[in-house]
Amino acid sequence: MKYRNLAFLLISLFLYHPINAQELFTLNGVVTDVSSNETLIGVNLIIPEAKTGVVTNDYGYYSIKLPQGVYEIEITYLGYRSIIETVQLDTDKKLDFQLSEASENLEEVVITSDIEGLNIRKPEMSVNKLSISTIQKLPVVFGEVDVVKSLLLLPGVSNAGEGSSGFNVRGGAVDQNLILLDEATIYNSSHLFGLFSVFNPDAIKDLKLYKGGIPAKYGGRVSSVLDIYQRDGNSKEFKMQGGIGAISSRLLAEGPIVKDKGSFLVAGRSSYAHLFLKLTDNENSAYFYDLNTKLSYNLDDRNKLLLSGYFGRDVFNISQNFENTYGNAVLNLRWNHIFSDNIFTNLSVIYSDYYYGLNLNFVGFNWDSGIKNLNIKYDFNHYINDNLQLKYGIQNTYYEFNPGEIEPIDEDSGINYFKLNNKYAFENGIYISAEQKLSDKFSAEYGLRLSNFFRLGQDEINIYENNNPVEYDPERDIYREADILETLQSSRGDIIETFTNLEPRIAVSYALNDDQSFKVSYNRMTQYLHLISNTSSPTPLDVWAPSGDFIKPQKLDQYAIGYFRNFRNNNYSLEVESFYKNIDNRIDYIDGANLIANNAIERVVLNGEARAYGLELLLRKNKGRFTGWLGYTLSRSEQRTPGRTSMEPGINNGDRYRTNYDKTHDLSMTGSYDLNKKWQLNANFIFQTGLATTYPTAQYDYEGITIPVYGERNGDRLPEYHRLDLSATYNPNIGKDRKFESYWNFGIYNVYNRQNAYSINFRENADTGQNEAVRLSLFGIIPSITYNFKF
Repeated sequence: MKYRNLAFLLISLFLYHPINAQELFTLNGVVTDVSSNETLIGVNLIIPEAKTGVVTNDYGYYSIKLPQGVYEIEITYLGYRSIIETVQLDTDKKLDFQLSEASENLEEVVITSDIEGLNIRKPEMSVNKLSISTIQKLPVVFGEVDVVKSLLLLPGVSNAGEGSSGFNVRGGAVDQNLILLDEATIYNSSHLFGLFSVFNPDAIKDLKLYKGGIPAKYGGRVSSVLDIYQRDGNSKEFKMQGGIGAISSRLLAEGPIVKDKGSFLVAGRSSYAHLFLKLTDNENSAYFYDLNTKLSYNLDDRNKLLLSGYFGRDVFNISQNFENTYGNAVLNLRWNHIFSDNIFTNLSVIYSDYYYGLNLNFVGFNWDSGIKNLNIKYDFNHYINDNLQLKYGIQNTYYEFNPGEIEPIDEDSGINYFKLNNKYAFENGIYISAEQKLSDKFSAEYGLRLSNFFRLGQDEINIYENNNPVEYDPERDIYREADILETLQSSRGDIIETFTNLEPRIAVSYALNDDQSFKVSYNRMTQYLHLISNTSSPTPLDVWAPSGDFIKPQKLDQYAIGYFRNFRNNNYSLEVESFYKNIDNRIDYIDGANLIANNAIERVVLNGEARAYGLELLLRKNKGRFTGWLGYTLSRSEQRTPGRTSMEPGINNGDRYRTNYDKTHDLSMTGSYDLNKKWQLNANFIFQTGLATTYPTAQYDYEGITIPVYGERNGDRLPEYHRLDLSATYNPNIGKDRKFESYWNFGIYNVYNRQNAYSINFRENADTGQNEAVRLSLFGIIPSITYNFKF
């Protein structure tokens, strides 16, 4: 009944728009970079006379309906020179705009109206956008610009510490983040176990992180969406750029296929620190390489084809006896089509493959695992009028899960071939959403997503007594794996479980004036995939599992309220948000769970619940020689797995306990100062509450063996984490021939050499016989230098 009422309300809003008796004409087009023809995402086009505006979509397209008249259009975009164009609108008109980078020596255009007022009034909230130019200013470890580590400086975003892969958003787990590269799913976002991210900054055009208020077009995860788009390439002239660092280098080439119609982009990176190890007769090595590609071609004014891909691999080798290879591969073919001046569409066919392999020569076998998916999606942008924009579409994804396959290296291996059961699934989604200006003060973004998930058949399906794969032993007070009664056979064409969920989304903005507003949002989201891992940070050996008979889909309800304000002619901005999120069916593991090569993972998994709540603050300095921000998060992240009956205690006696990624306080400060035309100074400082962990509280001896007794799960914490990073960028080319540009980046990571604890282990001192705690720290002070060039 409540969904019927909600649907009625949303339909009523869809149908409502202010009555306008005047004849309306459509103004539409594409905004691009003047030097490369690169489409620009999120460009603001403001029409002050009409007190309205529009923002370019993910492909640089815009459309707006206006009454007949003469208008001044102000086009503004971060990092580019703003321009003003006068347009006489007495018929439908297509008008493309080109912007120049702010670094070019052009006459500055002064914008007199309040451009930022559009963002204040937009219902979009809980969203962070970072330009590549901003990311390149931040000090990072090993001198490599890193997209993911830049996100960690924002409120509500953290990870499990140095050397940890993935990231956590608002107290969510790493597998609850949907990571998209040109709309393709990336399952592991890290190189070298978290030291680098898989995203080459030279190839990235735009990135946006949704922490809440997530539009209906996104589904499949319950914590966040990181949406990253690659550059199209330069369709005017051939260009190259790259960088040479201490342990890695990168190179990008781009140019026209047909001038002003088509372009290509190829970018590659590789680390080479392992080569220096060979000079010292060290047989161990660890390195990565990746490749970004993109082809773009305009068939005509209404049709464009794009083909993009990514391939990356990490290799970790120990004395030639142990070799670990893992990485992502994606391919995406897209067709942009403009049906009419008001309807823009994108059809995508996407293939994504995450592979993990082990070569264990010392025991004589190879291990392969991974996840593949094929995704077909069709999205529509429908510009009804200047007050109402609709987005709708359909998405279909087929999954194939390979939990693991063991194959002997040769006949003398002594290891038998063994294959865990492959799993298959099919996920569908259909959505419609609207962004609507309801009045001068109110605007809203709202929509519905209907998702369903089909768990398909597999070679073997286990049957348990009372359909319960986990048993509780009251005598020993433990959970244990239930016995398998029988095994049934099924084919991939069978549907063994079906889930269907309605996911409403709504965000509302109320503008007090042009400089400040309040916003609220609500999200219902469903996640059908689960990362099987008992670590706070994902490892390449972790496997993905689909929902089914015993592992239910995760369901999120998230509420957020925020206050947004611009100060002193937009020199400063303030964002304050509070959130509460509750997740049902968050998986938990019984004590002593064996997750590696487990062909019946449901026998060690229980369905629990999680919640997180907190307050976020982001204060920015946007203009001037000094820019930067201060971000602070006060939050709590908890999990609870109660007993399934009154006779069972559940995990941790059914009480809530802190998750592995709970951090009460998370403070980050980052700043950039233009010392002069050639030197730029940058710094960031981070302070965080230590990660939750479990320490032993006692011990006892059993037949000469010391056995620790642990306290409440995650009842303790590691010491506080903090560090200071500094960097300086030197550009010697200012005022010289700009056909060849180069600059140097000098950095110091962890300036005061803080030995932050990655973990604390307990052991008996061999000399004294006393118990002692041993801190493991990964990084101390790390200097770096990188040479960057462009021509």
